[in-house]
Amino acid sequence: MSERGQHEITAASPLLDADGALVQTGWARQPLLDNNLENARTTRLRSLQRFRVKRWDYYGVTSPDGFFSVTLADLGYAGQAFVYAVDFTNGTYHEESLTIPLARGLTLARNSDGGESGFSNKHVQVRFRATDDERHVTVHWDDFGGAALDVGIRFAVPPDHESTVVVIPIEGNRFYYNRKINAMPVEGTIRIGDTTTEVNPTATLGNLDWGRGVWAYNSFWVWASASGFLGNGRAAGLNLGYGFGDTSAATENTLLLDGRIHKLGIVAFNYSDMDFMRPWTMHSDRADLVFTPFLERVAATNLAVIRSEVHQMFGRYEGTVVNDDGDPVHIDGIIGWAEQHHARW
Repeated sequence: MSERGQHEITAASPLLDADGALVQTGWARQPLLDNNLENARTTRLRSLQRFRVKRWDYYGVTSPDGFFSVTLADLGYAGQAFVYAVDFTNGTYHEESLTIPLARGLTLARNSDGGESGFSNKHVQVRFRATDDERHVTVHWDDFGGAALDVGIRFAVPPDHESTVVVIPIEGNRFYYNRKINAMPVEGTIRIGDTTTEVNPTATLGNLDWGRGVWAYNSFWVWASASGFLGNGRAAGLNLGYGFGDTSAATENTLLLDGRIHKLGIVAFNYSDMDFMRPWTMHSDRADLVFTPFLERVAATNLAVIRSEVHQMFGRYEGTVVNDDGDPVHIDGIIGWAEQHHARW
Protein backbone atom coordinates (compact mmCIF):
# COMPACT_ATOMS: atom_id res chain seq x y z
CA MET A 1 0.00 0.00 0.00
CA SER A 2 1.54 3.32 -1.06
CA GLU A 3 0.50 6.91 -0.50
CA ARG A 4 -0.23 9.00 -3.58
CA GLY A 5 1.80 12.20 -3.80
CA GLN A 6 4.58 10.86 -1.62
CA HIS A 7 7.81 10.86 -3.61
CA GLU A 8 10.43 8.48 -2.27
CA ILE A 9 14.06 9.48 -2.80
CA THR A 10 16.16 6.43 -3.62
CA ALA A 11 19.31 7.89 -5.24
CA ALA A 12 22.18 9.69 -3.53
CA SER A 13 22.95 13.31 -4.46
CA PRO A 14 24.02 16.64 -2.95
CA LEU A 15 21.28 18.43 -1.03
CA LEU A 16 21.77 21.72 -2.92
CA ASP A 17 22.95 22.60 -6.42
CA ALA A 18 25.38 25.41 -7.21
CA ASP A 19 22.54 27.99 -7.14
CA GLY A 20 21.30 26.89 -3.71
CA ALA A 21 18.23 25.04 -5.01
CA LEU A 22 17.23 21.61 -3.74
CA VAL A 23 18.42 18.84 -6.03
CA GLN A 24 15.67 16.48 -4.86
CA THR A 25 12.53 16.81 -2.74
CA GLY A 26 10.59 14.06 -1.04
CA TRP A 27 11.19 11.47 1.65
CA ALA A 28 13.68 8.66 2.14
CA ARG A 29 14.29 5.72 4.43
CA GLN A 30 17.96 6.59 4.87
CA PRO A 31 19.98 9.86 4.65
CA LEU A 32 20.99 9.75 0.99
CA LEU A 33 21.79 13.44 0.45
CA ASP A 34 25.05 15.18 1.32
CA ASN A 35 24.26 18.18 3.49
CA ASN A 36 26.23 20.81 1.54
CA LEU A 37 24.88 23.86 3.34
CA GLU A 38 27.79 25.91 2.02
CA ASN A 39 25.74 26.20 -1.21
CA ALA A 40 22.77 27.88 0.50
CA ARG A 41 21.70 31.11 -1.23
CA THR A 42 18.89 32.78 0.70
CA THR A 43 20.43 36.19 1.44
CA ARG A 44 21.81 38.85 -0.89
CA LEU A 45 24.96 39.20 1.18
CA ARG A 46 26.89 35.95 1.47
CA SER A 47 28.42 37.15 4.73
CA LEU A 48 24.95 37.06 6.31
CA GLN A 49 24.00 33.57 5.10
CA ARG A 50 25.34 31.81 8.19
CA PHE A 51 22.81 33.67 10.36
CA ARG A 52 19.90 32.14 8.42
CA VAL A 53 21.08 28.51 8.54
CA LYS A 54 19.70 26.47 11.45
CA ARG A 55 21.18 23.18 12.61
CA TRP A 56 20.45 20.90 15.55
CA ASP A 57 20.89 17.39 16.97
CA TYR A 58 18.23 16.35 19.51
CA TYR A 59 18.40 13.02 21.34
CA GLY A 60 15.62 11.64 23.52
CA VAL A 61 15.24 8.58 25.73
CA THR A 62 11.76 7.30 26.68
CA SER A 63 11.16 4.82 29.49
CA PRO A 64 7.97 3.86 31.37
CA ASP A 65 9.06 6.19 34.19
CA GLY A 66 10.41 9.25 32.42
CA PHE A 67 12.06 11.03 29.54
CA PHE A 68 15.53 12.52 29.11
CA SER A 69 16.72 14.74 26.28
CA VAL A 70 19.87 16.61 25.25
CA THR A 71 20.28 19.01 22.33
CA LEU A 72 23.03 20.92 20.57
CA ALA A 73 21.83 23.65 18.22
CA ASP A 74 23.43 26.31 16.03
CA LEU A 75 20.84 28.97 15.17
CA GLY A 76 23.30 31.27 13.40
CA TYR A 77 23.06 34.21 15.79
CA ALA A 78 23.74 31.93 18.76
CA GLY A 79 24.26 28.35 19.78
CA GLN A 80 22.40 26.46 22.45
CA ALA A 81 23.02 23.41 24.59
CA PHE A 82 20.16 22.20 26.71
CA VAL A 83 19.16 19.16 28.70
CA TYR A 84 15.94 18.22 30.45
CA ALA A 85 14.58 15.33 32.45
CA VAL A 86 10.91 14.48 32.95
CA ASP A 87 9.65 12.35 35.84
CA PHE A 88 6.36 10.74 34.82
CA THR A 89 5.73 9.31 38.29
CA ASN A 90 5.89 12.66 40.08
CA GLY A 91 4.67 14.75 37.14
CA THR A 92 7.70 17.04 37.27
CA TYR A 93 10.52 18.11 34.98
CA HIS A 94 13.72 20.12 35.15
CA GLU A 95 15.67 21.83 32.35
CA GLU A 96 19.00 23.61 32.06
CA SER A 97 20.18 25.55 29.03
CA LEU A 98 23.26 27.41 27.92
CA THR A 99 23.39 30.12 25.27
CA ILE A 100 26.60 30.24 23.24
CA PRO A 101 27.23 33.62 21.51
CA LEU A 102 27.60 33.11 17.75
CA ALA A 103 27.85 29.35 18.50
CA ARG A 104 31.59 29.71 19.17
CA GLY A 105 33.16 26.39 20.11
CA LEU A 106 30.10 24.38 19.10
CA THR A 107 30.55 21.78 16.37
CA LEU A 108 27.88 19.80 14.55
CA ALA A 109 28.57 16.94 12.15
CA ARG A 110 27.97 17.66 8.49
CA ASN A 111 25.72 14.63 7.97
CA SER A 112 23.54 12.49 10.22
CA ASP A 113 25.14 9.12 9.53
CA GLY A 114 28.59 9.71 11.05
CA GLY A 115 30.97 12.10 12.72
CA GLU A 116 31.06 14.01 15.99
CA SER A 117 29.20 16.96 17.46
CA GLY A 118 30.10 18.69 20.68
CA PHE A 119 30.57 21.63 22.98
CA SER A 120 32.55 22.07 26.18
CA ASN A 121 33.50 24.73 28.69
CA LYS A 122 34.49 24.63 32.37
CA HIS A 123 31.04 23.58 33.52
CA VAL A 124 29.36 21.80 30.61
CA GLN A 125 30.53 19.06 28.27
CA VAL A 126 28.28 17.51 25.61
CA ARG A 127 29.48 15.07 22.98
CA PHE A 128 27.65 13.09 20.28
CA ARG A 129 29.48 10.46 18.22
CA ALA A 130 27.89 8.48 15.39
CA THR A 131 29.29 5.37 13.70
CA ASP A 132 27.80 2.91 11.22
CA ASP A 133 25.72 1.05 13.82
CA GLU A 134 25.88 3.03 17.08
CA ARG A 135 25.42 6.52 18.45
CA HIS A 136 27.12 7.58 21.69
CA VAL A 137 25.94 10.46 23.88
CA THR A 138 27.97 11.75 26.83
CA VAL A 139 26.99 14.71 29.00
CA HIS A 140 28.41 16.40 32.06
CA TRP A 141 26.55 19.39 33.52
CA ASP A 142 27.93 20.84 36.77
CA ASP A 143 24.67 22.27 38.07
CA PHE A 144 21.49 20.48 37.06
CA GLY A 145 19.03 21.74 39.64
CA GLY A 146 21.67 21.80 42.35
CA ALA A 147 23.31 18.47 41.49
CA ALA A 148 25.77 17.29 38.87
CA LEU A 149 24.38 15.52 35.80
CA ASP A 150 26.44 12.79 34.13
CA VAL A 151 25.16 10.76 31.20
CA GLY A 152 26.72 7.96 29.20
CA ILE A 153 24.34 6.20 26.83
CA ARG A 154 24.62 4.23 23.61
CA PHE A 155 21.96 3.94 20.91
CA ALA A 156 21.99 0.88 18.65
CA VAL A 157 21.22 1.65 15.00
CA PRO A 158 21.64 -1.41 12.75
CA PRO A 159 22.29 -0.48 9.09
CA ASP A 160 18.84 -1.77 8.08
CA HIS A 161 17.02 0.29 10.75
CA GLU A 162 15.02 2.78 8.69
CA SER A 163 14.33 6.41 9.55
CA THR A 164 12.04 9.25 8.51
CA VAL A 165 13.99 11.55 6.18
CA VAL A 166 12.28 14.51 4.52
CA VAL A 167 13.55 17.19 2.15
CA ILE A 168 11.00 19.93 1.53
CA PRO A 169 11.14 23.45 0.09
CA ILE A 170 10.07 26.57 1.97
CA GLU A 171 9.25 29.85 0.22
CA GLY A 172 12.08 32.03 -1.05
CA ASN A 173 14.61 29.28 -1.77
CA ARG A 174 14.47 28.16 1.87
CA PHE A 175 14.36 24.47 2.74
CA TYR A 176 14.24 21.83 5.46
CA TYR A 177 16.34 18.65 5.58
CA ASN A 178 15.40 16.45 8.51
CA ARG A 179 16.07 12.92 9.75
CA LYS A 180 14.14 11.38 12.61
CA ILE A 181 15.07 7.97 13.98
CA ASN A 182 12.58 6.30 16.30
CA ALA A 183 12.69 3.21 18.52
CA MET A 184 16.45 2.83 18.86
CA PRO A 185 17.47 0.36 21.62
CA VAL A 186 19.46 2.31 24.19
CA GLU A 187 21.55 1.40 27.21
CA GLY A 188 23.81 3.17 29.71
CA THR A 189 23.42 5.37 32.76
CA ILE A 190 21.87 8.73 33.67
CA ARG A 191 23.16 10.05 36.99
CA ILE A 192 21.79 13.13 38.77
CA GLY A 193 23.62 13.74 42.02
CA ASP A 194 23.54 10.49 44.01
CA THR A 195 20.73 8.96 41.93
CA THR A 196 21.74 6.68 39.06
CA THR A 197 19.23 5.37 36.52
CA GLU A 198 20.30 2.31 34.55
CA VAL A 199 18.97 2.49 31.01
CA ASN A 200 17.94 -0.95 29.75
CA PRO A 201 17.08 -1.61 26.08
CA THR A 202 14.34 -4.08 27.04
CA ALA A 203 12.29 -1.23 28.53
CA THR A 204 13.75 1.95 27.02
CA LEU A 205 13.94 3.26 23.46
CA GLY A 206 15.60 6.35 22.02
CA ASN A 207 15.01 8.82 19.24
CA LEU A 208 16.98 11.35 17.20
CA ASP A 209 15.72 14.58 15.62
CA TRP A 210 18.43 15.83 13.27
CA GLY A 211 17.50 19.07 11.50
CA ARG A 212 19.26 21.29 8.97
CA GLY A 213 17.91 24.08 6.82
CA VAL A 214 16.86 27.67 6.29
CA TRP A 215 13.43 28.60 7.63
CA ALA A 216 11.24 31.68 7.40
CA TYR A 217 11.93 34.06 10.30
CA ASN A 218 8.44 33.40 11.70
CA SER A 219 7.87 29.65 11.84
CA PHE A 220 5.26 27.32 13.31
CA TRP A 221 5.05 23.56 13.56
CA VAL A 222 3.40 20.68 15.36
CA TRP A 223 5.39 17.52 16.05
CA ALA A 224 4.16 14.24 17.53
CA SER A 225 6.44 11.32 18.30
CA ALA A 226 6.55 8.06 20.25
CA SER A 227 8.95 5.15 20.64
CA GLY A 228 7.84 2.14 22.63
CA PHE A 229 6.76 -1.47 22.71
CA LEU A 230 3.40 -2.82 21.57
CA GLY A 231 1.48 -5.31 23.65
CA ASN A 232 3.03 -8.15 21.63
CA GLY A 233 6.55 -6.87 22.39
CA ARG A 234 7.28 -5.42 18.93
CA ALA A 235 9.23 -2.14 18.88
CA ALA A 236 7.23 0.66 17.28
CA GLY A 237 7.60 4.34 16.57
CA LEU A 238 5.34 7.16 15.44
CA ASN A 239 6.43 10.38 13.76
CA LEU A 240 3.72 12.83 12.76
CA GLY A 241 3.65 16.54 12.10
CA TYR A 242 2.72 19.55 10.02
CA GLY A 243 3.43 23.25 9.78
CA PHE A 244 5.95 25.14 7.67
CA GLY A 245 7.06 24.12 4.20
CA ASP A 246 5.64 22.62 1.03
CA THR A 247 4.70 19.00 1.79
CA SER A 248 3.30 18.22 -1.66
CA ALA A 249 6.24 15.88 -2.33
CA ALA A 250 6.26 14.33 1.13
CA THR A 251 4.99 14.63 4.66
CA GLU A 252 6.98 13.49 7.69
CA ASN A 253 4.21 11.12 8.79
CA THR A 254 5.34 7.55 9.37
CA LEU A 255 4.88 4.40 11.40
CA LEU A 256 8.05 2.50 12.29
CA LEU A 257 7.56 -1.19 13.02
CA ASP A 258 10.45 -3.59 13.72
CA GLY A 259 12.85 -1.13 12.08
CA ARG A 260 10.82 -0.67 8.88
CA ILE A 261 9.16 2.59 7.83
CA HIS A 262 5.52 2.59 6.72
CA LYS A 263 4.81 5.89 4.97
CA LEU A 264 1.66 7.89 5.65
CA GLY A 265 0.29 10.89 3.78
CA ILE A 266 -1.41 13.93 5.27
CA VAL A 267 -2.63 13.49 8.84
CA ALA A 268 -5.20 15.90 10.29
CA PHE A 269 -4.56 17.07 13.86
CA ASN A 270 -7.30 18.23 16.20
CA TYR A 271 -6.31 19.79 19.54
CA SER A 272 -6.99 22.87 21.64
CA ASP A 273 -4.28 25.51 21.99
CA MET A 274 -6.40 26.97 24.80
CA ASP A 275 -6.12 23.74 26.79
CA PHE A 276 -3.26 21.52 25.58
CA MET A 277 -4.13 18.91 28.23
CA ARG A 278 -7.32 17.96 26.40
CA PRO A 279 -6.98 14.82 24.23
CA TRP A 280 -5.51 15.30 20.76
CA THR A 281 -6.65 13.33 17.72
CA MET A 282 -4.66 12.46 14.59
CA HIS A 283 -6.62 11.09 11.65
CA SER A 284 -6.07 10.05 8.04
CA ASP A 285 -7.32 7.27 5.77
CA ARG A 286 -4.72 4.99 7.40
CA ALA A 287 -4.43 6.38 10.92
CA ASP A 288 -6.92 6.92 13.71
CA LEU A 289 -5.14 7.92 16.93
CA VAL A 290 -5.99 9.57 20.22
CA PHE A 291 -3.23 11.12 22.29
CA THR A 292 -4.12 11.72 25.94
CA PRO A 293 -1.65 14.00 27.76
CA PHE A 294 -0.70 13.51 31.39
CA LEU A 295 2.03 16.21 31.70
CA GLU A 296 2.77 19.56 30.05
CA ARG A 297 6.26 20.97 29.59
CA VAL A 298 6.50 24.63 28.57
CA ALA A 299 9.78 26.12 27.37
CA ALA A 300 10.30 29.71 26.21
CA THR A 301 13.36 31.47 24.81
CA ASN A 302 13.75 35.22 24.40
CA LEU A 303 17.13 36.26 23.00
CA ALA A 304 16.16 39.45 21.14
CA VAL A 305 16.22 38.21 17.52
CA ILE A 306 15.58 34.61 18.60
CA ARG A 307 12.31 33.83 20.34
CA SER A 308 10.47 30.56 20.75
CA GLU A 309 7.70 28.98 22.77
CA VAL A 310 6.95 25.28 22.88
CA HIS A 311 4.19 23.39 24.63
CA GLN A 312 5.34 19.77 24.78
CA MET A 313 2.71 17.37 26.06
CA PHE A 314 3.65 13.91 27.31
CA GLY A 315 0.96 11.26 27.19
CA ARG A 316 -0.22 7.96 25.73
CA TYR A 317 -1.20 7.03 22.19
CA GLU A 318 -4.13 4.72 21.49
CA GLY A 319 -5.62 3.70 18.16
CA THR A 320 -4.82 2.02 14.87
CA VAL A 321 -2.45 2.62 11.97
CA VAL A 322 -2.62 0.58 8.76
CA ASN A 323 0.83 -0.51 7.60
CA ASP A 324 2.07 -0.67 4.01
CA ASP A 325 0.91 -4.28 3.76
CA GLY A 326 -2.66 -3.25 4.52
CA ASP A 327 -2.67 -4.75 8.01
CA PRO A 328 -3.94 -2.80 11.04
CA VAL A 329 -1.39 -2.14 13.78
CA HIS A 330 -2.95 -1.50 17.16
CA ILE A 331 -1.27 1.21 19.23
CA ASP A 332 -2.09 0.39 22.84
CA GLY A 333 -0.81 3.04 25.19
CA ILE A 334 2.69 3.84 23.93
CA ILE A 335 4.12 6.85 25.77
CA GLY A 336 5.21 9.77 23.61
CA TRP A 337 4.64 13.46 23.14
CA ALA A 338 2.91 16.02 20.95
CA GLU A 339 4.03 19.63 20.80
CA GLN A 340 3.18 23.01 19.31
CA HIS A 341 6.11 25.29 18.58
CA HIS A 342 6.22 28.97 17.55
CA ALA A 343 9.63 30.40 16.62
CA ARG A 344 11.07 33.71 15.46
CA TRP A 345 14.62 32.97 14.40
